[in-house]
This record gives sequence, C-alpha cells and structure tokens, in this order.
Amino acid sequence: MSRLIALAPFCRRSDTVTARALIALFTGVCLTSIPAPSLAADAQDFRRYTEGRVILFDWQGLAYGAERYLPGQRVIWSFLDGRCIEGEWFAQDGADGTEICFLYENRQTAQCWSFQIDTSGLSVTMDQDGPPLTLTERHGPQEEMVCLGPEVGV
Repeated sequence: MSRLIALAPFCRRSDTVTARALIALFTGVCLTSIPAPSLAADAQDFRRYTEGRVILFDWQGLAYGAERYLPGQRVIWSFLDGRCIEGEWFAQDGADGTEICFLYENRQTAQCWSFQIDTSGLSVTMDQDGPPLTLTERHGPQEEMVCLGPEVGV
C-alpha cells in the first residue's frame, strides 16, 4: 500500500484515481471519507476544554451569557436571565479553519463560531449574520447560571 501512495505523485490523474481505488479496495476505507485530522483534533481540543464546565462569556467587557457543556456534545445556554435553552454542538470546516456550531431547540439553523483556546481562555467569534461578534471567557467573579422552570401561568 505504501508503494501505491509513494507512486501517486508521479502518476497521471487516472492512475492516481486507480491507486486510490486499489487502496480503498484492499483497506476497506474510502480515502475521501476520512475526516481531516485538524477538524477532529480541533473538536477534541474544544471538547477537552469545555466538557463538564460552565463558561461565562463577556462581550466588550460586559456579561453576555453562559453555556453549560455536558457530555455527548450537549449544551445549555443562558443570557443570565433565568431562561435556558438546550442544544448540541458539532464541528465543521469553516472559511478560517474549524468552526464549532450550535443547534438549539428554538432555532432551525446552526450558529457557527470560530474559536481560540489560549492562556487567556476561550474566545469565540461569529460573523454569519452581520458584523462579527466576539465573546471572551470571563475570569474573576462568576455569576451563577440559573435556569428557572418553564413559564406557566394563567
């Protein structure tokens, strides 16, 4: 198999396709279906950093909201007003690298964010609908993420 891969740069396009088909036949793996290593690695880094935590986010130095990261890529988001919405996250390739996308119970479309984890914590940027929105992980005094029960009444 390594010989086929080594020869691939010197082959015509049709020969390269044939070489890939032979590799797929002998290994049982379609090479185009293997996820990009960076996407999987970035998703693992995100999961490792967030799972089991509640992260409070600031926007321009002011409290913006909080997200509780649960096992199984599940989340609960709140704008710190007592209302919480459940959702899940997944990774996808974006224009500037891996994006983490969130699909919440009250939305039909996912919200996708580029992210960075460094010594100052997690920062996320969304630039889908209008000007970019960047949220940064809050350090220092933490507000409690409180989820009140469902709104019921007369």
